[in-house]
Amino acid sequence: MTDESAMSFTRRRLKTMRRKLDVILDDVIDRHKRLRNSEFGSEDLIHVLLRVQEEEKLQFPIGNDNIKADVFTAGTDTSATTIDWAMVELLRHPQVMAKAQAEVRHVLKRNSTNQNNVVHELKYLKLVIKETLRLHPPTPLLPRACKEEKVINGYTIRTGEKVLVNVWAMHRDPRYWKEPEKFNPERFENQYLDFLGGDFQFLPFGAGKRMCPGITFGLATMEFTLSQLLYNFDWKLPEGVEAEDLDMIENNGMAVARKPNLFVVVTPYN
Repeated sequence: MTDESAMSFTRRRLKTMRRKLDVILDDVIDRHKRLRNSEFGSEDLIHVLLRVQEEEKLQFPIGNDNIKADVFTAGTDTSATTIDWAMVELLRHPQVMAKAQAEVRHVLKRNSTNQNNVVHELKYLKLVIKETLRLHPPTPLLPRACKEEKVINGYTIRTGEKVLVNVWAMHRDPRYWKEPEKFNPERFENQYLDFLGGDFQFLPFGAGKRMCPGITFGLATMEFTLSQLLYNFDWKLPEGVEAEDLDMIENNGMAVARKPNLFVVVTPYN
């Protein structure tokens, strides 16, 4: 099979998968439309986007394709990738794991009847997530187009040319980070760096008008999922596998996940 025919075959398969996925996602959106005004359940993110869609108050109206891309694709893949990296780093650093787990169990046990609304009390877990996003930004290369000609470090970037901002390298630059290759959540205790694009050495969600619109949704997903994993289970590596043996090589893709799968021994916490 030639390279051209292989590419054509791959393109056909992708289009077939896209059509199948569209049927599933369209059904989810249709069910949300039917049940939106019913007495069952509370308003979720899809309901909010459908309401915004109907109100038509945005400068750039959103359609069903926008909802499917933002909620089902962008919002899940990047969050799942970050959760996986966080668990790998916690297993590689048992002291950090113990500290995060102790905090989670103390806070959630004290609020056992209402665990959904106490994530804001998990201060150390938030530091763990920040450090995970620093070392492993889910989108390490941010594509941008130049609005007007600029000269940067002797390179002329003409109007309309596309550039890739290397967030991964910025997050590991020793000029801005002490021991940049070290996983150290405590580094964020005494310095406030937010996700809103104002601190250019820390841009896990991008910056400017085209930064990730799902910051709050993504962070809430990561915080809640990690808190439940740490609260309900004890985690350790399989017998014979040492923390330093874990392969940290990254896979290819827009959302950069860890290439090898993570295998762990899980014990329910009583």
